Amino acid sequence: MKRIMTTVAVGAVAALALTGCGGAAPTTGSSSGGAESGELVIWNWGNSDEAAESFQTDVIAAFNEKHPDVEVEIVAQPFDQYYTLLGSAIEAGTAPDLALFNGGTQLASRADMLFPVTEELADLEETLAGWPAFQAGGETYSAPMFLQGFPIYYNKAIFEQAGLDAENPPTTWDELTTACESILAETDVSCFALGNKEGLGIEFFLSGFASGVFTPEEYDAWIDGERDWEGEHARQVLELWQQTSEDGWYNAGANSTAMFNDSFDLFSGGQAAMVIGLTSGIAHWKQFDEFLGEDLGFMMPVTVNDGTTLALPAEGGIGYGILNEDKFDLGVDWIRATVDHDALSAYSLAGGQITSDTTIELDTDIQSAQDIVSELPGSKPLLHTALSGETLDLLHRLGQELLINEVTVDDAAGQLAASEG
Repeated sequence: MKRIMTTVAVGAVAALALTGCGGAAPTTGSSSGGAESGELVIWNWGNSDEAAESFQTDVIAAFNEKHPDVEVEIVAQPFDQYYTLLGSAIEAGTAPDLALFNGGTQLASRADMLFPVTEELADLEETLAGWPAFQAGGETYSAPMFLQGFPIYYNKAIFEQAGLDAENPPTTWDELTTACESILAETDVSCFALGNKEGLGIEFFLSGFASGVFTPEEYDAWIDGERDWEGEHARQVLELWQQTSEDGWYNAGANSTAMFNDSFDLFSGGQAAMVIGLTSGIAHWKQFDEFLGEDLGFMMPVTVNDGTTLALPAEGGIGYGILNEDKFDLGVDWIRATVDHDALSAYSLAGGQITSDTTIELDTDIQSAQDIVSELPGSKPLLHTALSGETLDLLHRLGQELLINEVTVDDAAGQLAASEG
């Protein structure tokens, strides 16, 4: 009889550099169809609520329909140490069979540790959206479970208190600047909620506002690896990040405030007028709606420069990658279970997820969610997820230093340019 195990890992593991260990392509080319026995060990960073727990149960059930005698052990690791712990386990030869990855940089920078599933998942390509975040070097390494994006949410009640038109949020940078000035002058809250203890704030700022800063050609070139950190518009992002801090847009102590979930709690609690949040997982429209209700608004990025085309920043969010070649077939079936139509459909309603399955309709009367979904056809990938792990770590540190004027924009741009060769 199968057993389902969920383990919470405890204890400290020394940080070790992530190195490649297992780059060979799997020798098995198709998902197994017969019954197997044994154990499948899977790492993730736990479940944020009952809906996430229920989704995990549904995924395990879908997997066990095909493999009733395989014991699934889910090991939940703390998110703030997740990739360090995973790297240590890989280095020590104690890695799980599969692990959950953020799409983009976090997966691509570890692609040499994973086994591609390009052919095994090819039949899902037309049904699911968000594939690029789980592809590297022409291979696919996972299936996107949800779409993750960086929408800007705002509190309509605070807008009204500041004398702003709550139904017509800013559409240009000048309008946004004027709105923030009014909010800071007429209310006792910050313009934006910001948690930058982990250095993540500048990721959200870069990707959240990018389509209004870069031309479509520059945007696409950035995704393709052609980036000029010392160019006009990349420097402009760094300048605006620093200038907004100098202008007092953010809550006090942003560099010592955790993004998850302290900064988002500030917005939910009415202590900030706006926040760059998420579309799925956490800090999304459904969670904010529970606190703000009809006062929750969604706005697109604003136009900063002429010649830009505004787009919702969104792409595939999370997916499981296979680390153990001996469990490759089981791993493929686990990945397929994570995008099971019924499991995703139930979670989209209960958990507020915008799933990768394009055949699932988001059945909700929450206006911000409907507005987000309406912008998905014109969405563009997140710029920060195209960066290497080394450059992303550097961006985190420089973002903290820029926020408190410990580094100049020129120096920051030069360091980032050097990090990408």
